[in-house]
Amino acid sequence: MEKSLHHKYGLKRVVNASGRMSILGVSAPSDSVLEAMKTGAQNYVEIEDLVDKAGGHIANQLHSEDAVIVNSASSGIALSVAGMITEGNQRKSLQLHQQPIPKNEIICFKGHNVQYGAPIETMVYLGGGKLVEVGYANEGKQHHIAEAINEHTAAILYVQSHHAVQKNTISIEEAWQVAQAYNIPLIVDAAAEEDLRKYPACSDLVIYSGSKAIEGPTSGIVAGKKAYIDWVKVQLHGIGRSMKVGKEASFGLLQALDLFFTKTDHSQTEKESLRSLEKLSDLPGVSVDIVQDEAGRAIYRSRIQIDASLAGKTAEQTVTELKNGAIAIYTRDYGSKQGFFDIDPRPLKGNDIDVITERIQEILGGK
Repeated sequence: MEKSLHHKYGLKRVVNASGRMSILGVSAPSDSVLEAMKTGAQNYVEIEDLVDKAGGHIANQLHSEDAVIVNSASSGIALSVAGMITEGNQRKSLQLHQQPIPKNEIICFKGHNVQYGAPIETMVYLGGGKLVEVGYANEGKQHHIAEAINEHTAAILYVQSHHAVQKNTISIEEAWQVAQAYNIPLIVDAAAEEDLRKYPACSDLVIYSGSKAIEGPTSGIVAGKKAYIDWVKVQLHGIGRSMKVGKEASFGLLQALDLFFTKTDHSQTEKESLRSLEKLSDLPGVSVDIVQDEAGRAIYRSRIQIDASLAGKTAEQTVTELKNGAIAIYTRDYGSKQGFFDIDPRPLKGNDIDVITERIQEILGGK
């Protein structure tokens, strides 16, 4: 089926060694998730009832007051911001962007206004907010947030992500202290995080991707305080109408979330699978190490460092050739300008790791 579909539509085979990235379709849901999606798609349901019942089920699992399924973590940001600045007022929600709302400022660290496929600030403005950057690219402190709070502040947004600056920046718990002290709602974007029960306890709203750590269909979750979730739900009849979630995605996400809390931790097995890449160190100018995720998650990757003066090619040239081959190999290439790229084992299937090894050997002249 996989080969025939790729052939039918003229698509290349892709080896995803970059992680659960949106540009490659994020994750590959299990058969039971797909079966739940099929059942959901082929049967009718009252959507409003599904929104409420699904949200209640998710809230119980995440230990939050309430939750709502959205169609992505990105839309979760926009809808959460819209909820905060309209405070659930239906008229303001339906006329968002048509009339000014003075209390619309969303405070965010400069190092958290990241580009993840779209800028954080774009989602904030889509939700009717005005982003107020505080701190510096290499520093984010409690007083930076506190000093920016005024009568126009609607919420504080904290981005928990490997994309965000980790260096010299306060934790979510410390941001939560400021939010509580000044009675300002705290929104946490935790799209790819795996500890789903940690963040509802130190935020007013937390946003997760349904298709990253949870490995469900394209979807998202907003969880948190019931009053604020109610405000978010009002947006489903405003800008959220263009971000609506199909019943099949809702059932698929619910099944994926049930599986998430019972799945086995494969991080050590995945780590060991990377040992086969160590043979690449035999290539001139190439060194291979195993590193842990930048944000401290139990995710291990193989880091391939290239000394261009010895290898004859830079890391940037190598990752470009990997992408442009007959089989498109995508690595985690954020560090390519610094001379390295990473291999993430989590999405690898079948003989993918052998394909990666052979292609790198070919590109760098070892085979």
